Amino acid sequence: MSESESSSTEQAQLGVLRDNIDALDLQIAELINQRAGLAQQVAQVKHQFAQPGEEVVYYRPEREAQVLRRIMEQNKGPLHDEELARLFRELMSACLALEKPTSVAYLGPEGTFTEQAALKHFGHSAMTRSMPAIGDVFREVEAGVVQYGVVPVENSTEGVVNHTLDNFMTSGLKICGEVELRIHQNLLISDVTKLDGITRIYSHSQSLAQCRQWLDTHYPLAERVAVNSNAEAARRIKGEWHSAAIAGELAAQQYGLTMLSEKIEDQPDNSTRFLIIGAEAVPASGDDKTSIMVAMKNEPGALHSLLQPFEEFGVDLTRVETRPSKTGVWSYVFFIDFTGHVEQESVKQALAKVHGCASDLKILGSYPKAVL
Repeated sequence: MSESESSSTEQAQLGVLRDNIDALDLQIAELINQRAGLAQQVAQVKHQFAQPGEEVVYYRPEREAQVLRRIMEQNKGPLHDEELARLFRELMSACLALEKPTSVAYLGPEGTFTEQAALKHFGHSAMTRSMPAIGDVFREVEAGVVQYGVVPVENSTEGVVNHTLDNFMTSGLKICGEVELRIHQNLLISDVTKLDGITRIYSHSQSLAQCRQWLDTHYPLAERVAVNSNAEAARRIKGEWHSAAIAGELAAQQYGLTMLSEKIEDQPDNSTRFLIIGAEAVPASGDDKTSIMVAMKNEPGALHSLLQPFEEFGVDLTRVETRPSKTGVWSYVFFIDFTGHVEQESVKQALAKVHGCASDLKILGSYPKAVL
């Protein structure tokens, strides 16, 4: 076959494939709009049957989790589950915005990993608002300024975020969901940075800790300056020729920076877990977690009394943390996560027994496990 004949055959085959893609694109667009129309009908039904003065709830975390799980279970590729889930999350976000845009506060400023977690969970059609502190996120949700908040709770390398746990001690908000975000740290520079003159590196204290070994190897003499957020670090280096920042890809995009070195975290499986907080309890989704806060009486065997009921009724504990109580010296509060929903009989029995030996028991929320 001559070169011209080969080129002609190639163009003919590509033409057929592109025609098929164009036809499928039209079908996809039509189906997306059909789905959006059904979402609008859902909103109409909710309005129709809402009681006078009752606030209509549009966002249903358990329903979204069920949809994503079903899509991934039936996924035959070639797209990976995570990519397919991301696409459907955005589709649900756009459809939900037709009913009522979801308003979300997150620990800011813009460009933080918490904003990335908020967008991963709620999609880009949500209305997001950055807040300067974790306590401010709680207050915005409590005041009804926004419907939901996103706050970090633990990192796989550096452990629990104490400010988040402390806010639950005084807040009446519920945990409505969780997000697990793979954390990639990058060394960012600006257009004025002199590569051979970097003597200062800005980042959040946890990010600096997550990259300690890498920094020891590549910038052992550089001053490490902890700031309130990685986004603040990214902002600072815009006008400093001798500085760099450690932050995520979103911060690089937000502030027009270059990623000089990528994925510099010391642990390759570095990830952070975030909590979604809101005012409403979440029904069971079929694969859930529950978080509680327990204050125990100061007496011998108190810890055993706390943990034993979970073993007795077959409830799997996934995390136990302690924090100093704000009500007494040398008094502690336990934060416990476990598999299951408060509507399950085994969970009810375990919590009833814990309640009998605790001085205080607060259910922070039952919510769907993170979907990827």
